Amino acid sequence: MLLQTSCGERPDPTENSRHGEYDGPVERVVVLALDGVYPFELGIPNRVFGSAEGRYEILTCTVDGQPVRSSSDFSITVEHGPEALRTADTVVIPPFALSQLTDDLPEAVTSALKAIRPDARIVSICTGAFVLAAAGMLAGRRATTHWQLAPLFRKMFPDVDLDADVLFVDEDSLLTSAGAASGVDVCLHLVRKDHGSELANRVARSCVVPPWRDGGQAQYIEQPVPEPSTAGTAATRQWALERLGEPLTLSDLAAHARMSLRTFARRFNDEVGMSPGRWLIQQRVTRARQLLEASDLPVDQIAGEVGFATGTSLRQHLHAAIGVSPQAYRRTFQTAPQS
Repeated sequence: MLLQTSCGERPDPTENSRHGEYDGPVERVVVLALDGVYPFELGIPNRVFGSAEGRYEILTCTVDGQPVRSSSDFSITVEHGPEALRTADTVVIPPFALSQLTDDLPEAVTSALKAIRPDARIVSICTGAFVLAAAGMLAGRRATTHWQLAPLFRKMFPDVDLDADVLFVDEDSLLTSAGAASGVDVCLHLVRKDHGSELANRVARSCVVPPWRDGGQAQYIEQPVPEPSTAGTAATRQWALERLGEPLTLSDLAAHARMSLRTFARRFNDEVGMSPGRWLIQQRVTRARQLLEASDLPVDQIAGEVGFATGTSLRQHLHAAIGVSPQAYRRTFQTAPQS
């Protein structure tokens, strides 16, 4: 059985998927729609978590169970009130029009937030971080929001360590993300964190989005994107991804793209928002994580497979990226063998 969605079809979680029936614990995700909610971002949690083959149950609520106005020209009716928050394992607060925000949170919003269990994860998208900060949840913590709102956020909440240059920030039980599509990134990050890259990649394919954008990636690229008629670096990036195990140099990449070193480096940064060297390391770390999850290969062999000279180099780069060793990562995320 298939459920028809606006972006294609996804498996009915009540049916066996082709990857095997899931009979583990189901996490409840409750999305809190505030007055002035942005419709696009409101739907992100349901679309992403709802594509995770039955691992999550998604509910949408308001602070009083009543309809809320959206930031567009329509209102939204939901099935649940604030009581749903008491049962949430993860709470997502989508963005809303800041015209609805006052110096103090409305009493109904404060009361709703108090209903959230202490052990629940809380995720904000874009202006949702203003709610968490106003409630005192982000004091002394690192967080992010949309880069255009950074000056206002810093003025209102000087006690928050705001990093406006990243897609999302994971502070264990509190996650904040930037605008619009970064909400997809943070939800995919949680699927990956909960169930590994293999499932997260399937979810991404279902939603037709990139399977992985690192939270530390820049929110926006300051340089203009080249015109479509300009020769780009996409083909060379794909070529490099197929050869991560080889000792690729900047000269190798530039030669493949048939550009000078300087032109290639400039164009690459324009398109990707980082240097070729940093991008290569990021791709190698990503591939190493996949192998740590899906194989029993020794760390030194994985290092060779992804282009790091030694296991020590892999350990250093993995720790710099996510703060753990290969062994610790494998213990946490390795996919259980299929029976």
